[in-house]
Amino acid sequence: MVEAMQDAGVVVTGAGGGIGAALARRFAGAGARVVVNDLDGRKAKAVAEEIGGTALPGDASAIVEDARDALGGTIDVYCANAGVGFSDGDVGGPLDEKSWALAWDVNVMAHVRAAHALLPHWLERGSGRFVATVSAAGLLTMVGAPSYSVTKHGAHAFAEWLSLTYRHRGLKVHAICPEGVRTDMLAATGTAGEVVLVPTAIEPEDVADALFKGMEEDRFLILPHPETGSRYRARAADPERWLAGMNLLQQKVEEVS
Repeated sequence: MVEAMQDAGVVVTGAGGGIGAALARRFAGAGARVVVNDLDGRKAKAVAEEIGGTALPGDASAIVEDARDALGGTIDVYCANAGVGFSDGDVGGPLDEKSWALAWDVNVMAHVRAAHALLPHWLERGSGRFVATVSAAGLLTMVGAPSYSVTKHGAHAFAEWLSLTYRHRGLKVHAICPEGVRTDMLAATGTAGEVVLVPTAIEPEDVADALFKGMEEDRFLILPHPETGSRYRARAADPERWLAGMNLLQQKVEEVS
């Protein structure tokens, strides 16, 4: 895989810190030419300077053409990593439609727009790699975070659709589904995060390592927490039992709050 990434053109969105920065460093360490995107221009520049990449600040939904130009006309790998999370509790109180709209736009539609811009070139040449940071919430649902859970399910579904539709035409798709990762987003998850995610949280670099291992093995689902796979299978095998268990977890969070 290191050899395959030598001189590859890679774009990582939301790469000013956390998982995105770890991915950017990992790809650069493998010899790739990396475009570092983030809404925060200073953070993007800092990471780009550190790894010898190119900073491209701005909205992740609209950078494909500029990133392609920065990489000399070719994007080999696109990491749709930018995301937003909310601890919005429940929908029984006031409905924050702006937060839901933002979550849908960043966590789902940014992936759709990127793929729309990337696919014509990838399909013409018969190769391309789309990496979506989905989160375990996209497989299992996260207590206390309805907009995040729902939109991450959407991101997972879109990644699945891309893979099943275009894999015979050379497109490789990976859905990264970590549970807790020690980032600013985890710190902002409140009580639910402290109860559910913090005890088994891993470092962003562990996520990057899991992606590279998954790429070597040509796997769609990338599970930095192996136990996520067991929980996903249990959910599919017995949804009623799984929901009852998750409700007990919700009750535990309410008791702590």
